Amino acid sequence: MNTSSHDFVTVDMRGFKAELVARAQAQRVSVSLLVRSAVAGYLGASEPHEAPQAPTSAIPDSGPASSTVKLSIRLTLAEAHQLAAGARAAGLSRGAYLAGLVAGVPVLSNGTGRAEHLAALIASSAELSALSRNLHQLTALLRHGDVQAAQPYRDTLDTLAGEVRAHLMLASRVLAELQPRGHEPGSSDSSPT
Repeated sequence: MNTSSHDFVTVDMRGFKAELVARAQAQRVSVSLLVRSAVAGYLGASEPHEAPQAPTSAIPDSGPASSTVKLSIRLTLAEAHQLAAGARAAGLSRGAYLAGLVAGVPVLSNGTGRAEHLAALIASSAELSALSRNLHQLTALLRHGDVQAAQPYRDTLDTLAGEVRAHLMLASRVLAELQPRGHEPGSSDSSPT
């Protein structure tokens, strides 16, 4: 017994297959959708209830927001290469890159380099870590009353507030560029990128 909700018909296209496939590719729809639209028009029925690029039956209506689905998309060869190159440049899988573009992650959608942003944040964090070690060393010297050895650290103290402020500004700018648009820091409905 066939329990499928789909109604299947096999049709001999008698030479029209190549033209049909070419038209479907040009319109970026499935051959099935194109045929259903033509049949609906011939019968005077309403258009099929399938979105041109993503069949609603392929995307579940329920389930946790974190669950994943496999989605097939139609791209030109050039667009597929561009997608792959963008994902490589961002250091992400094609799926993660595409999800980031859909979510409006600024660093992905405005063409700036995600890797460069992360490298800048890592470098600034390393400088802050070195600053922390110097402060620890200074504290130890002053605790022992070795004021003479502590003198070289005076410049570090004079620029401490500015360096920390610069790091925090850089960190907030990078993190903002890595978050989806409209994302509020600390909100629970964030989507990972």
